[in-house]
Amino acid sequence: MSRALLTDLYELTMLAGYFELGMHETPATFDLYFRECPFQGGYAIAAGLEPALQQLEELRFTDDDVDFLESLDRFRGAFLAYLLGFRFKGRVTAAPEGTPVFPGEPLLTVEGGLAEAQLVETLLLNTINFQTLIATKAARVVHAAGDAKVVEFGLRRAQGPDGGISAARAAAVGGVLSTSNVLAGKMFDLAVSGTHAHSWVMAFPDELTAFRAYARAFPDSCVLLVDTYDTLRSGLPNAITVARELREEGHALLGVRLDSGDLAYLSRETRRALDQAGFPKVKIVASNELDEFVIESVRAGGGRVDLYGVGTKLTTGAGPGGGALGGIYKLVQIDSTPRLKVSSDLAKSTIPARKRLLRVARPDGACELDVMALADEPVGPGDEVYDPAQPLHHVRIPAQAAVSDVRAVVMEKGRRTCGCAPLHALAKRSREELARLPDGCLRFVNPHRYRVALSRGLHEMRLALIEQARKDEPRAGDAWT
Repeated sequence: MSRALLTDLYELTMLAGYFELGMHETPATFDLYFRECPFQGGYAIAAGLEPALQQLEELRFTDDDVDFLESLDRFRGAFLAYLLGFRFKGRVTAAPEGTPVFPGEPLLTVEGGLAEAQLVETLLLNTINFQTLIATKAARVVHAAGDAKVVEFGLRRAQGPDGGISAARAAAVGGVLSTSNVLAGKMFDLAVSGTHAHSWVMAFPDELTAFRAYARAFPDSCVLLVDTYDTLRSGLPNAITVARELREEGHALLGVRLDSGDLAYLSRETRRALDQAGFPKVKIVASNELDEFVIESVRAGGGRVDLYGVGTKLTTGAGPGGGALGGIYKLVQIDSTPRLKVSSDLAKSTIPARKRLLRVARPDGACELDVMALADEPVGPGDEVYDPAQPLHHVRIPAQAAVSDVRAVVMEKGRRTCGCAPLHALAKRSREELARLPDGCLRFVNPHRYRVALSRGLHEMRLALIEQARKDEPRAGDAWT
């Protein structure tokens, strides 16, 4: 099915206007970025690039699409004919998926004709915003879990089928490489995991009978849900009975799952009982409305959980500062002229021009700060860089620092220039790059603010454009003189 109409109407009205005015092929550059880290955290994890590029390559208007637009009685025949031949032929520069990114810096830049670069705004924001949000949540959950594993359990409460599939993929970018979502497992080559529901236990005359039946059906992958009636007095003793029976038959109980109650206390008691019964290798799985804060508290309380099943709050991006990533898409250059949006709050004034995004690292590989610079501006150790929100604040790039580009061209003339990396490689990048951030960036409460600066050339250009815009503003009464 064509997805060309999966856009906001104003993208098409602007497109039609540019076409009517002969501006549609004017070279333009747009940046996609966000102003605040999600979850009140210290970073975001870039995600969604591969599906976004695929959609750009496949973008087409069908006859049915154009017939529908014609029925709206808004668009003229020449423009509708133009849409039938429309193809995205622009350039895309982006940070690789799994890369930590920060407020104000462009995750992705689109260069092309004004019409094509404008049209793809909604498509890109819809894809990048959601998957970056979920990848960030996943990275936080994985960090909270420490050495324990995490499984994504959230399909049934995701925002529709598309949301469930996208969330499973994005969670993998953030480090959650196992899912209960069978279709996502097939599509993305992810491990699929699952046990049974309380309804399985309730479908049998008693809990022990239910556990024995499940063990007969899955003797080598048996994980028993032990909290249907009473975790410590019923579920756990019955699970141990079944574990003994499986051992006698040459099999082994894989694990038990806790889905309610005080998970720190219950997991400690469960571990003690399993060890005393001679089953130290049986894993403890925990679920029930988990997120990074709950997991952190379970571990702080001495919990003995081996695997966390995280559902609703992962696949919906729920939590303080969550729900949606506030990504935006702004014109930064038209033809060869830099553009910026001016605000009374300097922090909300956009960063103009085609630019590079650089990461400055210390000799040990630890990240020091990021720098946005003009596309052709050399930047290196010893150069002054400036705070975008407070122009009087500036520092020098350390003398021994290494400066490298965060982003690369990933699409040229509408075709991808690089292959699709497997999700486990993206998860590895996420883990390794997060480990390079300064102490405190991964903290959940009052995290360290990673520095993002402007090069001297970009800083001076921005201030000059702001000053010119203010001079050009009409003053009160000008219209009457």
